[in-house]
Amino acid sequence: MSALTSMSGLSSRTTAMRVASLITAINVLVAVGFAVAGLVNPKWILPASYVPTEASFIFALYAAARTIPLAVIALVAIYQRSESAILLLGTLAGFIQLLDAGVGLLQHELGKSIGPLVIAAFQLLAVCLLRGSVRGSVE
Repeated sequence: MSALTSMSGLSSRTTAMRVASLITAINVLVAVGFAVAGLVNPKWILPASYVPTEASFIFALYAAARTIPLAVIALVAIYQRSESAILLLGTLAGFIQLLDAGVGLLQHELGKSIGPLVIAAFQLLAVCLLRGSVRGSVE
């Protein structure tokens, strides 16, 4: 019976790892996409009434300087199947999305709030499930 329990624990742990990896990958790639979009055409990410300036381009450079390394390191962690790194980076990416939702609220743009909020919810849920499966397999 314990072999069956450990097999189902392994299966749920594997599933939790796959889900957390997939959501983390989507999360960081979406963030990189927005940073790159800000570099290519700032009008895509600026509020409708704003005109792109050199300052908005520099801001997009700062966003890219943060999101691209996060994405690369997260994707390496996923490739290496590092649970601890995915837990840490997934949690970080989830909180970044929560803050992005706050920025959308400050801009009074519902779409820029709901998207990050949904991604954050899925990300943080996936991290919690992975954390629970890791704890359950240790005990």
